[in-house]
Amino acid sequence: MGGFGEGTDQEMFLDPAIRNWVLFPITVIMVLVGVFRHQLTILMAGDPPKPDARDVRQAKALLRGQLLAQNNAYIPAAAFGERRRYLCRAYEEGEYLKNKASKDQGAANLMADPKAMEAMMDGMKKQMMGIVPQTLIMGWIQFFFSGFIVIKLPFPLGLRFKQMLQSGIMTPNMDVRWVSSLSWYFLNLFGLRGVFALILGGDNAADGTRDMAAMGSMGAAGAAQPQDYHKLFLGMKDSLAITYHEWDLATVEQRVLVKYGKQARVFGAGRRGT
Repeated sequence: MGGFGEGTDQEMFLDPAIRNWVLFPITVIMVLVGVFRHQLTILMAGDPPKPDARDVRQAKALLRGQLLAQNNAYIPAAAFGERRRYLCRAYEEGEYLKNKASKDQGAANLMADPKAMEAMMDGMKKQMMGIVPQTLIMGWIQFFFSGFIVIKLPFPLGLRFKQMLQSGIMTPNMDVRWVSSLSWYFLNLFGLRGVFALILGGDNAADGTRDMAAMGSMGAAGAAQPQDYHKLFLGMKDSLAITYHEWDLATVEQRVLVKYGKQARVFGAGRRGT
């Protein structure tokens, strides 16, 4: 391996053993671990839980009020008024609530719902199946291959990529295109997504970038609380009560005649001119 310094051309040659015993093993092991994770996720995933009809009814009832408020211009005034009166009464009385008797008690406790707890445990198991293998691979690379240069990229890069591509190597004057073993791990972590999609399909559990996103959302998911549909219904009732109705089809005949009448006159004038 030739020397290198600032202001001089760098001549570095990698031992082929590094390619055979560092570069290829890291890539192959990451692919195998991703395939294993995908198969293990399929084996551990049970039957998807069946949605509760009462939960679906709550959500659809709220969506019904939103659609009525957004598309009221295409409903005649009498029909809109009848629908608004019916929904406002149903929202106020809690007719669509999952548990009508507890409408004034606020949102239910997430920890008291067995289905919600089971869903949280399944999500945590899937996250751990992704986080633990990636942590082990990173520790294995740092322990056995710390300080290794494994490959040189065939295209030039700016100095801003130096910290990303040469992680774990304290050499300020090295060419940016040289990649360390730890940086090669991160490049594979993001770059193997297409390989996994080709081998396992688009909807696979082997993508390592999903694990990083899951780690960032674990705290937010744990702090999430179920929605208080009674308050949402009351808010939608107030929105419907102040919604101004103006039927958009009242003058549709005149607008059609004006639109297509002008086009017909222009076409006729063109025919006469020819």
